[in-house]
Amino acid sequence: MGYKTFAFGIIWRVSAIIGIAYLSIYFFLQAYNLVQGLMFLLIVLFLTFNLISYATTTNKKITRFLESIRYSDFSSSFTKDSKLGTSFKEMNMSFNEVIDAFKKTRAEKEEQMLFLQIMIQHINTGIISFDSNGKIGVINGAAKQLLQIPQFKDIHDLGKLSVDLLKKVLALKPGGIFSLKINSELHLNVQSAAFKMEGNSWTLLSFQNIKSELQRNELEAWQNLTKVLRHEIMNSMTPIASLANSLGIILEEDTKENEDGTLHLEKDSFLDLSEGLETISKRSSGLVYFVNAYRDYTNIPQPVLKKFEVKNLIENICVLLKEEMQKANIKIIPQIHPEDLKILADQDLIQMILINLIKNAKEAMELAKTREIRIYAGNDSQTVPFIQVIDYGEGIVPEAVDRIFVPFFTTKKTGSGIGLAISRQIMNLHKGSLEVDSKLGEKTIFTLRFG
Repeated sequence: MGYKTFAFGIIWRVSAIIGIAYLSIYFFLQAYNLVQGLMFLLIVLFLTFNLISYATTTNKKITRFLESIRYSDFSSSFTKDSKLGTSFKEMNMSFNEVIDAFKKTRAEKEEQMLFLQIMIQHINTGIISFDSNGKIGVINGAAKQLLQIPQFKDIHDLGKLSVDLLKKVLALKPGGIFSLKINSELHLNVQSAAFKMEGNSWTLLSFQNIKSELQRNELEAWQNLTKVLRHEIMNSMTPIASLANSLGIILEEDTKENEDGTLHLEKDSFLDLSEGLETISKRSSGLVYFVNAYRDYTNIPQPVLKKFEVKNLIENICVLLKEEMQKANIKIIPQIHPEDLKILADQDLIQMILINLIKNAKEAMELAKTREIRIYAGNDSQTVPFIQVIDYGEGIVPEAVDRIFVPFFTTKKTGSGIGLAISRQIMNLHKGSLEVDSKLGEKTIFTLRFG
């Protein structure tokens, strides 16, 4: 209704201007009265100015409203204008409602921002954000306390703490993670995220000192290893000690001295001694084998990283295992996409892992109907290269899946249970991973991921 009133105001003013102009021309032509013509002309000019003023009042209000929003000045208010009467009361009310809505939204955002700032300052994880030029945006108290860098205004100031840390941070991709030991008291775990704000690219870093956690894990690992060593050694030494004691009793009780001073031992006693010594020898050999297996696990060489084609690696493995697989009636099927896929790794160590996995797969497929092992290599969605060994054997029971990488744990009748543990440690040295996914009675997938 207000806008109809505004339109009516425009129409009657334009009509009045036209009417007066017509009368001015008429009287001037009829009476040739210059004064009367000038009077009518002044009336026309007044009406024109009134029309312009009437029309621009609304534009000024709209302009003031838009500028209030543009410059976030929500202190303005729009009241009834006496010149427009009641025609624009609804517009004024709408402007005020919008201004109030912006005020409320701004207040809520400020509250949220304040809450986030308080939360960031109170969490134990160090938080730092920096822009594409390296300028620090946000840094919380935990980061300041953790890094202890005075006048920390640029990300390159990280070099004051550690040059290696700065290099790794600058090279870190969004979503990436790394850990680095700075000194005896500081072992940092760093994660990265990227975001855009006001058209600028920002990087968000989180820092955690994982020294205590590593010490806790190290202690737990030593405790577990001690349990394994104690269990294995006790299993060997207890029967050896008992058997040695029994053999000593046999020698003491069954050995008799002849008249000429020589010692005599009955045949049964001699056989018991011989059998007992043979048992001790076998058990001792088993203990030596266990110790050698432990030594192999703890003395894995540092990998020598070189780029090589996965195709050549798998072809070599297929040649090495061809005869063994033919005897077991198992076919190895390699699939590589792309065919020229390359990885940065120690080829000899990776070959050792794959041979171990393929042999394990062969043993798991004694009763399998599908007599094939697939080796699939490619890149995942994050362009990280991987190699998978897939068998269609009996699978791994869910209870054992989480334990098969524990040293000396095995589900097989023979073996030391050290192969998979060594394989995973080799992948850890490559900054990669070795994971397993198994469906009982269907298939098992071991995945080597390089990165």
